[in-house]
Amino acid sequence: MDQKIQLKHLYLRAGFGLSAKEWIDRKDWSIKKAVNELFAQAEKANPLALIARVDQGPKSDDPKERAKVRTAEKQLVKQISFDWLLRMAEPKESSLLEKMCLFWHGHFACRSRAGYLANNQLNTIRKHGLGNFRDFVKAIAKDAAMIRYLDNHRNKKNNPNENFARELMELFTIGIGHYSEEDVKEAARAFTGWNSNKQGVYELKKRQHDYGEKTFMNKTGNFNGNDIIDIILERKETAYFITKKIYRYFVNQEINESIVKELSEGFYSSDYNIKQLMRDIFESDWFYDIKNIGTKIKSPTEFTVGIFRQLNGVPTQSIALLRAQKALGQTLFYPPNVAGWREGKYWIDNSTLMLRLSLPTSIFNHSNLIFSVKPELEDMGKKRIRKFSAKIDILPVVEMTKGMNSEETHETLQTFLLQTQLAIPQKGIQSFVIEKEERGKYLLNYCIRLMSLPEYQMC
Repeated sequence: MDQKIQLKHLYLRAGFGLSAKEWIDRKDWSIKKAVNELFAQAEKANPLALIARVDQGPKSDDPKERAKVRTAEKQLVKQISFDWLLRMAEPKESSLLEKMCLFWHGHFACRSRAGYLANNQLNTIRKHGLGNFRDFVKAIAKDAAMIRYLDNHRNKKNNPNENFARELMELFTIGIGHYSEEDVKEAARAFTGWNSNKQGVYELKKRQHDYGEKTFMNKTGNFNGNDIIDIILERKETAYFITKKIYRYFVNQEINESIVKELSEGFYSSDYNIKQLMRDIFESDWFYDIKNIGTKIKSPTEFTVGIFRQLNGVPTQSIALLRAQKALGQTLFYPPNVAGWREGKYWIDNSTLMLRLSLPTSIFNHSNLIFSVKPELEDMGKKRIRKFSAKIDILPVVEMTKGMNSEETHETLQTFLLQTQLAIPQKGIQSFVIEKEERGKYLLNYCIRLMSLPEYQMC
């Protein structure tokens, strides 16, 4: 197989694709060099700046003042979402780390209605996303956004709340079928009193914690939440559950059981080293099999971020982009439920496909776009009109195709932007652009046309 196709596959799955300048610089790299560079860049990434809780002021007991604070916090969440999308699209940032954060954001699905909580949780995900899964789960269990989302702040020794304990096992670690209802009850007791203060910092409320003996997964002791997590991770089924989910997200929705089992055994033996697991995937020969290339439907975030990243675009205002994300079905920090977003074919229906196909033109031609948001994703299912505005630097694309004739230019841009073969004749694409236009404008319009094809939805 062509090495360039394999390289592009790596950068699409381990990130969001390459910008034109990155493609010029790296298209002849070996897979080993590219993988090493991805992990090296991730190690250099800095944590996000802390965001303080919105000050309620002296009238914090006033309902109107509290409503203003809630509104301000929600606006902060939107700003953090927009900033994250920009960071994913920025070549100077670690695309691997941001992609891992996006995956874990869906795995540890949590709705955040306050900016400081969303920011703190994203920092936790960034810190542990390529680290140790054991440390990661323990950090998430102490995360204020998760504590509040799954009601652990209401989990007290005299009235245990089972929400977090149940989702910890069902969705976050070992999966259904490997624990009992009694295990849920006993785990909930171990997490009683795990709470946070008003600043979103973990606190153990000692008077609310159950210090009694618990029996969990056939072990008995004076267990707390950390002990529960350790016992769950002693089970190899946990390593398999996480590995399988990672395989489906980064490799293929269709599971190869022998490969997943081998990967999970290595993951377990490494004491849940996420970085090593991802290296084992990206450095394997089977990752680059033709059956794994161009078979994944891009999520709304992968789709929109990829558009901006590949064409060096930067949205200049947030509301249209965030509205597009919502209409496409993925609002960051607001998953549909605790199970997160369903991947693959669930991203596409008649309305979302039409929006996907028209979005590139709207973004780069600064045109209006009507969003028909699904009722379950919006308080009011009314159509909204938003105008996109974005800056773009087409010069790297001009440089990429310098000295090429039309046929060579088209082939180069198709190789750069698409992972699957065109289903329509080349002339069908050319008819939408005017070759006599100024070179930069012509190249931009040709790229927009390619990005408006169904083939661009795949990676």
